[in-house]
Parts: sequence; structure tokens; C-alpha cells
Amino acid sequence: MGEAYVNFLGGSPLNRLSWLRTSQPFLNAVVHAPSTRWVVFKEGQPLVQTQPNVQKQSLARLTTTDVRPLLGPEPFFAQGQHEGELAPSDVSGLDAARLRGTPVVFLGLHETEAGSANALPSSDFSAKSSAETVIANIQGTPYFSLDVSNVAPAEVDEVLKNAPATKEGAELAFSEPRSAMGNLDAFDAALFAEARSMVDWNARNKFCPSCGSPVYSLWAGWKLSCSTLLPWTDNAGKKPCPTARGLHNFAHPRTDAVVIMAVIDESGDRILLGRNKKWPGKFYSCMAGFIEPGESFEDAVKRELWEEAGVKAWDVRYHSTQPWPYPANLMVGFYARASSSQPLRTDLDNELEEARWYTRDEILQVLSNKDGTTLTRRDQRELSAAAERSNNNQEPTSSSTANPLAGDAVKEGEKAVANAAPDPPSAPPFRMPPRTAIAGVLIAEWAYGRAGFQPEPAGKRGNL
Repeated sequence: MGEAYVNFLGGSPLNRLSWLRTSQPFLNAVVHAPSTRWVVFKEGQPLVQTQPNVQKQSLARLTTTDVRPLLGPEPFFAQGQHEGELAPSDVSGLDAARLRGTPVVFLGLHETEAGSANALPSSDFSAKSSAETVIANIQGTPYFSLDVSNVAPAEVDEVLKNAPATKEGAELAFSEPRSAMGNLDAFDAALFAEARSMVDWNARNKFCPSCGSPVYSLWAGWKLSCSTLLPWTDNAGKKPCPTARGLHNFAHPRTDAVVIMAVIDESGDRILLGRNKKWPGKFYSCMAGFIEPGESFEDAVKRELWEEAGVKAWDVRYHSTQPWPYPANLMVGFYARASSSQPLRTDLDNELEEARWYTRDEILQVLSNKDGTTLTRRDQRELSAAAERSNNNQEPTSSSTANPLAGDAVKEGEKAVANAAPDPPSAPPFRMPPRTAIAGVLIAEWAYGRAGFQPEPAGKRGNL
């Protein structure tokens, strides 16, 4: 089923040109390409653009000319020991290094649909080719991210004030990311997911995990290395950093896998949802949890349901995945079976306030209400705070913290149910995640009969 479903924030639209991340000639040249655009963040908040008299927002896309005052001195990549110096090309530990200036990440290339060369690590696009050759062959828009969290606000304000979009009447402002998500189209959402995860990873990782020394950026923001490995560092009297040996001398961007599951009973007509103690009122969702070492996805689904609600599950079925850049999770969606006759527990891990089985009709009643999957800004703040605490404790219980999916088409089954259903009440009996979160997708797919769960034959309990 996964191939048939591209969740919001997924569908990565960029050719990441990963083999060119070490090529300082390419990177230092492509920065100045007229087509290059920059996605800007401040303390995790994306810079968004709102056109006058239009409610719709988009990620702001600034040119290199726009952001040039914030980038610091050239070269931007492969910086040497002293300001303005280009690092020696034969020192691998300085490949596209950025030792000073605001944090920058090369995100990739959005290739044009018609006539695109579809860049591959071939002779036409090789790091061994001249930068002029590579740039002449690529077709599309190169993207970089820029983190201005540590730049003086007055400097940032000056750049935004002078941006052409501002002069043309648009508003440029940093926005709370979860609220901004609901106003993004599919392309911007996927671009945002990559950029925010990379910005967050670079911002959080400042010191070597082996010796505690500061780290520096390599490979255009995609790798971090211990500063004791810089060729000019004086390490006299110090023990060599363990990362200097073998293949472990880099810190790579991480993605933490989380299982999230919609649990269906033997009748196929009931779904198990839970409510976290820290969530806004009347909000219910699927249960979820981090993968642990030595555990398969299926094992994690069963363990989490047992630990959180005392439920034994079987018949675990994969649905799809969703990148979730808060800060860097991959939500892996599943369905599973469990018996609705089993007692539900909420006293096990102190996370759940309530867990209960809902009928299909109860879920459809919420889905047919315009407020059933809508979250206010206050809801977003509360869910964001709860998710942050859960991430810090490695104990998330839901991914459902997004806004309604921009442009999500209503499928025929949903139209039929909506047309047949009576007018919804003024307020839903409870609320659930929207379709921009994979939890909302799993619930809605089951409710509209697309999950494939039929009544289970009597006596069948699967492999417990």
C-alpha cells in the first residue's frame, strides 16, 4: 500500500545531488547562480511569504543577492584556517567545510519537468568535472537553507525589508512551523521537511560526542567533524579523539523511526484511539512509539500497544510513511488487529488519560464535521509542547499535531458518505488529527472502507 500513498511532507521533490556535496568548486559557483533560492529559518521557524489580500502562504524563496549580507565572507564552502582562505583541495577533512558564518545547507536541485537532464553522478555531473560544466548541464532551481537564529535581528530585518517581495507588497515573517504547515502546498511541505530537519540537526549538534570538542560543518551542512581533526589544531598533550580512527570520524544527520498504528477489532468496525494527558480537550489519536534497538517495526507495534494500553495485537500491516521534522522523525504507519473484548489499561506508562474503541459511525460523525479535524493555534502550541516533551523522553504517543492538508482531494467514498450524512452538529463529540498527519490518514482510510479490514473469522487471533 505504501507506493500508492504519498503523505503530506513526503514526496521529496529535490534531486539532492549528494555526490556534489564535497565539491567546493560546484557549491561556491552554484551559490551565485541566478536561479538559486534560499529557504530561511530562525529558531526552527520558517520564513513564509503572504501575498497582499491573499490568505494563502508559501515558503519565502530569497535569492543569493537578497541574503548576501547574512552569509559572511567568501569562500562560503571549503573555508581555510583564516578568513578569506580557500582550504587545500587535498585535505579530505575540509571538503566543502564551513568553519565560520551562518549555518548553510545545500538541499538539492528542483529539476524542471520538460527537457530535464535528470542529473546523475555521471561524467556530465561529476564532482571531477568543472563547476562550469556541471552548472551548465543542470536544469532547474538549486535550493539552500540558511539559519539566522544567531544573527542580530536588525540585520535580518534589514534584509527582509529590502527583499523584492517586500517591495512588491508581500509580507515576509517567521512563522510557528506547525501552524505554517497547513498553509503550504505539497511541494513546499516536502521542501520544508528536509530543510527544517537539517537546520535542526546542525543547530542541536555543537560538540563531538566522543571528546566534547566543538564540531564543524562539512559537505555543505550534511556532516559534522570534530575540530581536533582540523590540520592546524594544536593537540599537544591531548589524547587523540576516538573519532579520528576508522570510519567513525563524522556525525551524520539522523532520522528516528516511530511506529504509529491504527488498531482495528475482530469485527472490522471498531478502531482503538487514545488520549494523551497533555493534549488539548477531546483530542484522540492513534498510539505511537519509537523503535528500540534490536526491534522490527512489527515488534515495536506490538510492544507499544501492550505497554501503553495492555492490548495484545496481531496481523500487523504496513500502510505508508511520513517524514515528521519535529525534529527528525520518520513516522511508519501500520494497521493491526486486537480484540475489543480485552480490558484497556491507562495506568501503565502514565501517558494515556483514556483509551477506547470507537465505531465507524462515531468516526464518520467527526470526519463529517468541519471542526472535527481542525486545530486552533492554541491547540498547536499545546500539542507542540507535548510532542517536544515526548521527543526528549523518547516516548511519543502520537504524530497528530498538524493542520488540515492543503489541497487534499476528497475521494469518491468520502463524497458519498458526506452526501449521505446528516448535517453535522455545531461541535464534534471529539476531535482527531487532520489528513496532514499520518494518524489522520490511517483513521480516515479505515473509516471510508479503504483499509481492507473485514470481519475476522470467529476464533482467529493471529500470531500473538
